[in-house]
Amino acid sequence: MKKIKKIVLWTVSILLVLLAAGFIYIKSSTYHPTPQASNIASQAEKADNALVFKGNPDKPSVIFYQGALVDNASYSIWAGKVAEAGYSVYLLKEPLNLAIFNPNLAEKIIKDEHLSQYIVGGHSLGGVMASRFAAGHQDNLALEGVFFLASYPDQKGSLKDFKGKVLSIVGTKDGVLNQSSYDKAKTYLPQQTINVALEGANHAGFGSYGAQKGDNQAEISNEKQQEEIATELIKWLKTSEK
Repeated sequence: MKKIKKIVLWTVSILLVLLAAGFIYIKSSTYHPTPQASNIASQAEKADNALVFKGNPDKPSVIFYQGALVDNASYSIWAGKVAEAGYSVYLLKEPLNLAIFNPNLAEKIIKDEHLSQYIVGGHSLGGVMASRFAAGHQDNLALEGVFFLASYPDQKGSLKDFKGKVLSIVGTKDGVLNQSSYDKAKTYLPQQTINVALEGANHAGFGSYGAQKGDNQAEISNEKQQEEIATELIKWLKTSEK
């Protein structure tokens, strides 16, 4: 009996050490917002699990899934610009900054904020989770569109029969996006998808959090990339309004 207890205690101890090590690794690997993004984030409202940039309540709201290990405040620069154009933006705050842990977090925001019309989107892994959420709600008329920033849907998030608006924005200097997977994923997108390539833009530049491992050096400034993202999103959002 004592032997069994020792084995159990050792097993639990090892698991706790592994969990602690994993937590520390994730925390140390998280990408944090630049001072400029942090400054703008400080002006946002805070909801449960989201930073909120308020726009016109009569316009569709934007619900955004962050990229893997990227602090949600990192997207505050373009989010603030989109809100200024009249579209409220909800930057989701996922557990450990990984959208895969709560892919249906948008549902809580929609209910808590009583959103009657909304758009979902995401960056990198966040875009995959956004497409999965959208795929499960594409018959809901409140969902007006889906957008991807340096991302694409997978089979579980197939939107090929989706009737709403879809936008895909990539950068020509992206060193993280898997181009082969991106091209294959186009079969999961509807015919009305609008594809935009930002010249000189890289992967990390879809947020504002500095350099990212494996990425290429951008040929445009982060300020310019943020401006171009906001411009493309606002132009597209205007076509999404009912």
